[in-house]
Amino acid sequence: PVVTREYFERPEATVRAKIRDPRDGAVWHRMGDVGYLDPQGRLWFCGRKAHRVATASETLYTIPCERVFNTHPKVRRTALVGVTRSNETVPTLCVELKPAAARGEHARITQELLEIGQRHEHTKSIRTVLYHPGFPMDVRHNAKIFREKLAVWAGKQLT
Repeated sequence: PVVTREYFERPEATVRAKIRDPRDGAVWHRMGDVGYLDPQGRLWFCGRKAHRVATASETLYTIPCERVFNTHPKVRRTALVGVTRSNETVPTLCVELKPAAARGEHARITQELLEIGQRHEHTKSIRTVLYHPGFPMDVRHNAKIFREKLAVWAGKQLT
């Protein structure tokens, strides 16, 4: 009931984001998130649709991939981004370490992260790791990483 029915003077945005329920005419707002229902009926959140990393062979979803790498004890958080190199999208894991981790540990931590990734089918293709001192965050929602900005940064690091 609190969802607006349309955007003011933006019919294209209305078509993309507003869905009218054919059963009762209610308006639903498309949030831009992706997920799925498992056989038990549980809803699994996979991240933002705009943040998916689509390669020539697969589509990677941020939340399920990042959760695998976030298990490393020296990792504060990770962010999966796509970087275009030679007309190919390269899945790139950006890593923010916990304060106690030393810069001299990057090579060892990278190897450990790649080993962790190889244990899971949905993270096996992630082979590029970059370290960032502090992810750009949305000030309104401190849990939202600005992956778009991080992807630009990662692209510069890989050139």
